[in-house]
Amino acid sequence: MQLFLVNYDTHYEIEQLSRMFFRELTVIKTDSLPQLPEDDYILIVNKSGSFDISLCLKGESHSTTLTVDPQGAKEEMQLCTEAYRLYEKATGAGLPWGVLTGVRPVRLMRNLYKKEGNIQNVINKFKNEYLVSDEKIKLCTDIFNLQKPVIEGGRPNDYSLYISIPFCPSRCSYCSFVSTSVKSAGHLMAGYVDNLCEEIRYTAKKAEEAGLKLKTIYMGGGTPTAITAAMLEQVMKTVQECFDLSQVEEYTVEAGRPDCTDLEKLMIIKKYGADRVSINPQTFSDNVLKAIGRNHTHRDFLRCVADARKAGFDSINMDLIAGLPEDTVEGFEKSLRGCIELGAENITVHTLTLKRASNLVIRNEEHHYDDVEKMIAKNSMLAKYGYKPYYMYRQKSTVKNLENVGFSQSGHESLYNMYIMEEIQTIISCGAGGVSKVVGPGGEIDRVYNYKYPNEYIKDFSAILRRKDEVFDLCRQYGFQKD
Repeated sequence: MQLFLVNYDTHYEIEQLSRMFFRELTVIKTDSLPQLPEDDYILIVNKSGSFDISLCLKGESHSTTLTVDPQGAKEEMQLCTEAYRLYEKATGAGLPWGVLTGVRPVRLMRNLYKKEGNIQNVINKFKNEYLVSDEKIKLCTDIFNLQKPVIEGGRPNDYSLYISIPFCPSRCSYCSFVSTSVKSAGHLMAGYVDNLCEEIRYTAKKAEEAGLKLKTIYMGGGTPTAITAAMLEQVMKTVQECFDLSQVEEYTVEAGRPDCTDLEKLMIIKKYGADRVSINPQTFSDNVLKAIGRNHTHRDFLRCVADARKAGFDSINMDLIAGLPEDTVEGFEKSLRGCIELGAENITVHTLTLKRASNLVIRNEEHHYDDVEKMIAKNSMLAKYGYKPYYMYRQKSTVKNLENVGFSQSGHESLYNMYIMEEIQTIISCGAGGVSKVVGPGGEIDRVYNYKYPNEYIKDFSAILRRKDEVFDLCRQYGFQKD
């Protein structure tokens, strides 16, 4: 499918919306009417105050004209709404999130609530202007209501600490995160951990000087437990020595891969103050695990969960992915029920996202995903067992325009997940691939990036500390200082 935009440069939203309907899309911008192809195309012509929109699909032509309302929503949103209605009519199918292309619909709801002061007005806007389905409006509203007291209780100088350990025992076929396999980069781990500990110490010193108050810690990756037990203890001991953990409300470590997580490492994690772990089966089906490149079995996962309980963890998150190759609706439901039966305090359900950097896309292994919506519909059973949705985000190229949702038993909601997704608290990152986000009192967000890969991080570590100085310079500019 080709999308021709004539005399129109502001194209991001309409491009993203069009991709949700027509995955293989090429965008062509031009100042004059183009020579149109004989096969499928979209033509949007800006006529200063109006748009002509034409769609040729499977030999049939569809068209409409939009007259822009100067008193209405911004021009591009009006264009998206009109195009959506044309696409929906031509294809016979709509999208659950309507014209919304952003990754944080709950934040949009919160920002609109600040302006409107009435949640029903916001709900009406989601339904009538953004064309969001009733089901997704309810999901968004439930999360908004649950998050509201947490967000309103935050203070400007609160912050969370993210610690990145970008190593994995192997690379999953769907993954596009910054992570390197132990096999290819194991020789970098010792030097990486030494530098990471130095960055943590430097960060603690600067945060203390800036008068920031540490609220949560999240150690992710990669897979933090991919490093040796001695290295893991080195990192966690450094954190314990540098921060007053008695004041920290939540401390999470991702122990996601059973093929590199054992009782020894889980005991270390617990010993040094973490109170929450994430152990991620992704699926309970061994054939699906094999298809995505996981080097462990369901039995290994069960052993890992038992070890976590033995180590003393009473808050465990389990991740599942809907839409994995070789999975079925029945298989996904079995995995979901399995997490419930194991007593997971959190269950996070991701929808498969086909990112260009993942091997699923690189190897052109895109499968048929007609059952993904049926898999996600199984989430409805969680309410029966006391799980409530508490955070959500969306991603580009997510199958069926769906979402990722964290469900929790009451009192086990992850504060860090709320903070990072809603971008309402400063997050300071340590390690390769980390992005520090300084959130100002008015909601302003400034980002400072660490080097992406471990070899860069080690090679030019002095630059990492200089970038930390940038982070705390921003904190001072926003008035964060000791009482």
